[in-house]
Amino acid sequence: MAGNTVEYTIGGVKIHFPCKAYPSQLAMMNSIVRGLNHGQHCLLESPTGSGKSLALLCSALAWQQAQYSICFPLSLTEENSACKRSTLSSRLSEKLQASLTTEREQGDDDDFKTDGKRMRAPLVTEIFVVKLFFILFPQSPVSCSLCPCASLRDGQKAGEKAKDKDKEVNGKKTIPKIFFGTRTHKQITQLARELKRTLYSTVPMTILSSRDHTCVHPEVMPHANRNERCKELLEAKNGRSCRFYHNVHKMREQSSLQWVHGLHQAWDIEELVCLGSKLRSCAYYAARELMQEACIVFCPYNYLLDPLIRNSMEINLKGQIVVLDEAHNIEDCARESASFTLNQTQLLQSREEIEGLVTYNIRRSNHEPLLAFCCSLLNWIEESSSALQERDYESACKVWTGKEVLGIFHGLGITAGTFSALQKHLEVVLEKEERISLVNGREDAVQIPTISSSTQSVLTSLFMVLEFLFRQNCRFADDYRVALQQSYIWTTQQDALDVHGFFARPSRRRQSTRTKKLVHTLSFWCLNPAVAFSDLSDSVRSIVLTSGTLSPMGSFSSELGIKFSIQLEASHVISKSQVWVGTVGMGPQGRRLCATFQHTETFAFQDEVGALLLKVCQTVSRGVLCFLPSYKMLDKLRDRWMNTGLWEKLEERKTVIAEPRGGAKSDFDELLQTYYEAIGQSGPRDGALLIAVCRGKVSEGLDFTDDNARAVVTIGIPFPNIKDLQVELKMKYNDQHSKSRGLLPGGRWYEIQAYRALNQALGRCIRHRNDWGALILVDDRFRANPNKYITGLSKWVRQLVKHHDNFTSAIQSLVSFSQIQQGAVQTHIEELGQMAPSSVSGSDTPTLLSPVDSLVLPQSSEVQTVVPSVNSTAEPGTWSQLKMYSWFSTPGPEISPAHCFFSLLSTYLNQQLTGKHKQQVLYDQDWDPVS
Repeated sequence: MAGNTVEYTIGGVKIHFPCKAYPSQLAMMNSIVRGLNHGQHCLLESPTGSGKSLALLCSALAWQQAQYSICFPLSLTEENSACKRSTLSSRLSEKLQASLTTEREQGDDDDFKTDGKRMRAPLVTEIFVVKLFFILFPQSPVSCSLCPCASLRDGQKAGEKAKDKDKEVNGKKTIPKIFFGTRTHKQITQLARELKRTLYSTVPMTILSSRDHTCVHPEVMPHANRNERCKELLEAKNGRSCRFYHNVHKMREQSSLQWVHGLHQAWDIEELVCLGSKLRSCAYYAARELMQEACIVFCPYNYLLDPLIRNSMEINLKGQIVVLDEAHNIEDCARESASFTLNQTQLLQSREEIEGLVTYNIRRSNHEPLLAFCCSLLNWIEESSSALQERDYESACKVWTGKEVLGIFHGLGITAGTFSALQKHLEVVLEKEERISLVNGREDAVQIPTISSSTQSVLTSLFMVLEFLFRQNCRFADDYRVALQQSYIWTTQQDALDVHGFFARPSRRRQSTRTKKLVHTLSFWCLNPAVAFSDLSDSVRSIVLTSGTLSPMGSFSSELGIKFSIQLEASHVISKSQVWVGTVGMGPQGRRLCATFQHTETFAFQDEVGALLLKVCQTVSRGVLCFLPSYKMLDKLRDRWMNTGLWEKLEERKTVIAEPRGGAKSDFDELLQTYYEAIGQSGPRDGALLIAVCRGKVSEGLDFTDDNARAVVTIGIPFPNIKDLQVELKMKYNDQHSKSRGLLPGGRWYEIQAYRALNQALGRCIRHRNDWGALILVDDRFRANPNKYITGLSKWVRQLVKHHDNFTSAIQSLVSFSQIQQGAVQTHIEELGQMAPSSVSGSDTPTLLSPVDSLVLPQSSEVQTVVPSVNSTAEPGTWSQLKMYSWFSTPGPEISPAHCFFSLLSTYLNQQLTGKHKQQVLYDQDWDPVS
């Protein structure tokens, strides 16, 4: 929780911020509150390291809590009148004794009740502690559904619950949930850590994730396909079910999660998994169940965009708030979520499986139409493969528009009417059904076989694309291109056995043979991200897109098909002296550096770039990141530098690590750990050099703070592969619709993809206000044509760019900058060493108090604290002094129940109060909370 909470009132919403906000954070919060108040969409860029996530969380949750206060105001009339008649201690003691007496009198009768479930009514003290909390802190984010008095509502009959639900649907205002999407699970962990710093850390929440991150079943975890193994256990195919799933009730309610299991503050997925292991409960399904009562839901944003994932996770976005952080790739993600690619082999396997079910007369009437669909599609692929046109070496293709494909499908008998029938048949065959049959002479329930998960995936994905094509009288048909591609892949085959079961050659001479295999691939490509985004824009209340690298921002509105009424390009929180931004167009030998395809193939360019990188490593200490446009260039440079000896020189100066193409996540994490350890070690090598690729794993979402990235070097401009068929089709599509739909021309769209990837790479440096580093853009095009190439950079970068005519001036300026920054850091460290420990602050980022780890009964003491006056009409920041005392020494039987209650109350408030609500809050018999 926050240590020094600052309150801001923006747009009528009181926002509790854990520290004094930066101007960029205030601008972010102002934009978000305005958007949520008016149901408008927001497009917000705030540089990395400027506290963007904290501003997003606090403003969105404060707005949500304000809506709760408006719709469900807390009535204090009864408490106000009661508190004026007697002291707090006498009232509570009387009520407590009365409640205990009543329970004793009624206890015997309760044992003989046969109708209904026995329920324990909450003690008066339990209800009072929550009401007291809301009296002291009316803006508290603690949900009333989590307090003990919620058990009264839990005891209502089903008819009353249904009536309340109808009221919500039929006119009663419902409070929107916040769905917070980001790119990776690691970024969700960072968000949970930020939320824990705030006054809103107790808000009901959940994190949606895959089984790969949440499954704790010991039999499922070792499997490569955890989804398939999990489904087998749930279906009890081998007579064994998942005991973890049957225990999901232990942690599926927000109240039990916070009040029983101790996750009363913001948690991340690892904490939920640990709790699931401890309770032998399924964290995957618990997280999904927790969504029902959650105020904020975190998930990767493809869970919100992809209609298949959205349906499987039962996510309903109607009237909700959608926040998409790190949204610079949202256009690509939206296009991919409405696209699908499969090969001929997958379709053949699906056909064979369905054919087997038809043969055995299993749901024959439903499987036969699906079999006919697969056969028609396979026949069309076979016929069309003879009409393909050569494109590159050993590859050929043919492309149809969406409208042309619908015409072809009409000839195959697949129309809007028949497709609707096919969807119903698929729904039926996916349903689980049991049939009574004789098993070993006894009647038993036998589950009817269903299609495998791979066939399910093929058919559901195909039907998802077709649903978009047929939707609203084929509205999106022109937004699709269907490509049939032919290529060859190399396969490895071992020696086969002869007719007698023996190998033809001895094992020592046995060898595998590589053969080329012809492959046909059918792709349904959506070229308009507005197709997938239409599901969101037509139903949600507000969409907030934010990232540190949204620039250029002009394409989002036209590409996504929604109007962003509120847009913001925030400035950075650092001073100009903390970052060196320069373009370098010449190398140490005076050769011009222009990273186009023709130049990058030459040894002269490769050697010049290597010499430049070596000089940077000799100038800048600790961590250096170098980003290249492609893996192909990385391989070429590495091979050349190893042959010339330059790679060895780089390794003499720093530990050199190259980003791998693909590979397991564990291998990549190990590589990063090697990089971090090399930077922290002292020795002959000064830090490490990490050579990575734009749009790769290193450039997306990783935090290289302080010494981990004192310089970022970008080589060239990372344009997409112009020869890629999908890129080519997208450019032609934009040119075709640039005037009618306001889309950017294809060439401009192509350039923007490069700038966004470049800005994302540059954003790995400067991660907080006291950070410093150098951004070195190596390519002469930046200097030669700044109006074209500089305007695409982020606002804070383009304001600081300096062009250097030669390498000597650039490196001299970089040396001077590095020496000044290192000297400033050393001076700061010496000053801190002379200060008292109590006044030392490691950085300008506000230090936040950590939560109390365990409850400790307070000893006899007198503590003075500051809490807000409930009836005060003064301006925010006016506080009344209250003295509270405790009479506790050690717990024992002589302590009254009222004393024990206030012991728990004081320790609870000690944990929850932050900022000016701090110190130990203890009990004073004469204190009146309303006086």
